[in-house]
Amino acid sequence: MVAVQVFGLALDEDSQVPILILKSEDDTMFPIWIGAMEAMAISMALNNLTPPRPMTHDLLLSVVDKLGATVLAVEIISVVEGTYYAELVLMQGERQMRIDCRPSDGVALALRAKAGIFVAPEVLAAGAARVSGDFQEVLTDESSEKWTEILARVSLDDLKYKM
Repeated sequence: MVAVQVFGLALDEDSQVPILILKSEDDTMFPIWIGAMEAMAISMALNNLTPPRPMTHDLLLSVVDKLGATVLAVEIISVVEGTYYAELVLMQGERQMRIDCRPSDGVALALRAKAGIFVAPEVLAAGAARVSGDFQEVLTDESSEKWTEILARVSLDDLKYKM
């Protein structure tokens, strides 16, 4: 597995669908088209925003904690017909568990848990081959408002993400 970090969020110029951009230590860019709600959850984690009530990813992290487990990592393990597959890696005592998840949900949870984000080398190579153009870096306070406005205009019917 190759360790990656969240480089930022961008919008697909054609479809206006959010893109999560991951970056490896060797500067390989790895884009994943995601849903608007997942983009918002990731943006909130990147900007250390805490809502007054727990959002879904905050709730899941709380449940994991109450069950005596920890989030070790999210691993993006494969791509099938343009859809990425990931697994959450949890540890509960001596027991390691792997749970199927969407990459965007896994990343949103990993950011909150301060856990690692990894991509299988063959998946990274396949995804990196799709990259074209420049991407915006991780969103900070000033651009958070702009990102929120853009996401508010995205129709859930327009999303490219395959369920």
